[in-house]
Amino acid sequence: MISDGMADVLRSLRQDGSGRPAQACARALGAGGIALSLLVGDDRTAEPLWCHPELSTRFEELQFTLGEGPGPDAVRTGSPVVEPDLDRVRPERWPTLLPAARDMGVQGVGGFPLGIGAIRVGVLTVLYDGDLRVSEQQYADAIALAAALTGMFLNGDHGGGRSGDAPGVGVFLEWPSGLHRAAVHQATGMISVQLGVSMQEALLRLRAYAYGSESPLGEVAQNVVARRLRFNDDINNNFDDNFDENSDDDVSGPNSPDGGKG
Repeated sequence: MISDGMADVLRSLRQDGSGRPAQACARALGAGGIALSLLVGDDRTAEPLWCHPELSTRFEELQFTLGEGPGPDAVRTGSPVVEPDLDRVRPERWPTLLPAARDMGVQGVGGFPLGIGAIRVGVLTVLYDGDLRVSEQQYADAIALAAALTGMFLNGDHGGGRSGDAPGVGVFLEWPSGLHRAAVHQATGMISVQLGVSMQEALLRLRAYAYGSESPLGEVAQNVVARRLRFNDDINNNFDDNFDENSDDDVSGPNSPDGGKG
């Protein structure tokens, strides 16, 4: 059963919204932070819709840059991935994300996919702190929130409704007018041509450069699009030894409220 606080949040999704969806959800979940991303484009890129606080924004960008973490794992598996204590996660599971997350001060994370069956529409990322565990209530509330958002997106309930209807979920979710990741899509295509590789390989190269240069992925992408940075066979060789996104993913960790052993 969901908590009263989450019940209030879910009601507001169908009504006039709070104007501060991320803060309301984080408060209801008793979480240190929260981020909601939708999957867009042919390559199903995670497009951020809202994050709170700024730490969640940085962590969401870290997951996107590295392609690893609870969010990407949840999207791939279609199941919640909950690790409330990152110190108990095996290093080989998220080899590049774990040290960076600890440096940020992130203690625990959870990824909750938005989707039904093989259909994925987005992912909810929750930051945990303090107790280094997730209660059954927090887990149930996060599952309920993800399910509610899934239904709204799949039903197209985000445009404000017909004339005379109550405002739709678009008011609550602050539906974006453009794609934040547009430069990444464009840069990936340019790198694919420059190197003569697939789009998937081009994105790996872009991520490798961003990680190796300690730069945000979006910033590197903008430089590629503006032709301030051009990729060739030499430019990525410097980073191959430090970034291996082709390594086997270990997503077999526990997905229950008592998880976290990694």
